Amino acid sequence: MIVRQLVCRELTFHLCVAVRLNWSAPKMARPSSNLTEFREDFAKAKHIAIITGAGVSAESGVPTFRGQGGYWRKWQAQDLATPEAFSRDPSLVWEFYHYRREVMRSKMPNPAHLAIAECESRLSKQGRSVVIITQNIDELHHRAGSEHVYEIHGSLFKTRCMSCGEVKANHKSPICPALEGKGEPDPGAKDARIPVEHLPRCDRSGCNGLLRPHVVWFGETLDSDILTAVEQELEKCDLCLVVGTSSIVYPAAMFAPQVAGRGVPVAEFNMECTPATMRFKYHFEGPCGVTLPPALERHESETQKSQGR
Repeated sequence: MIVRQLVCRELTFHLCVAVRLNWSAPKMARPSSNLTEFREDFAKAKHIAIITGAGVSAESGVPTFRGQGGYWRKWQAQDLATPEAFSRDPSLVWEFYHYRREVMRSKMPNPAHLAIAECESRLSKQGRSVVIITQNIDELHHRAGSEHVYEIHGSLFKTRCMSCGEVKANHKSPICPALEGKGEPDPGAKDARIPVEHLPRCDRSGCNGLLRPHVVWFGETLDSDILTAVEQELEKCDLCLVVGTSSIVYPAAMFAPQVAGRGVPVAEFNMECTPATMRFKYHFEGPCGVTLPPALERHESETQKSQGR
């Protein structure tokens, strides 16, 4: 684990250095909002990377737990989503994540998720690739039908054993009997104080270790294998979309500027401008579920290719 963390830190350092170099370059002209022009770049692209953030999920009604109002009971996510918080009170942390898992069961992929999934499926039949690099942990991209997804912050519906380290998909509701009916977000709700032996446990033969959510908490490093794979995708992409992300959470905030720095068209789809907007070729303002589908729909050149076969 120590070696993995060192490798991850080293990789992140190199990515930061590369992006700093790119960010020192002169700014581009004001980004274009010309959809026709973007569609021409889209038609030519063979390897498309789509980076998504909390703004995409927010349009499905998913709480962000960031900034003002991002409270669960009296706690902010930054107070609960840490290794220290889990070590100190695993019952409270599991209540928080049980609540989030249950909330997600009532949420559905929105038009932005569906447009990305349809585009990935359609272009794969043309020998073109679409990869999704997401900061979200809600699995809505998977539920929409996307297959080539890198979840750089993990998933609400995966667990990791504190003893044997096994990572496993887990969609149980509730995840363990003791959490049934727990997780009420009301500030006046009492903590469940579930004994640690009754919290989610590993079912691997002979283990029975305590499970934790397989998400990247504050103070933890990202998986170096995933970062390496993401870097490889970004190096080969010839079109990049940044969708519903504030471009302030690192290391994901480095990805698109790194791509733009080597001259690849980058299009930002967001409710407002971000610190990275002026580095990109395109900026489309508004709800992603409105702006993204027409950008990714079948281009006339695709129809012509199909008729020529």
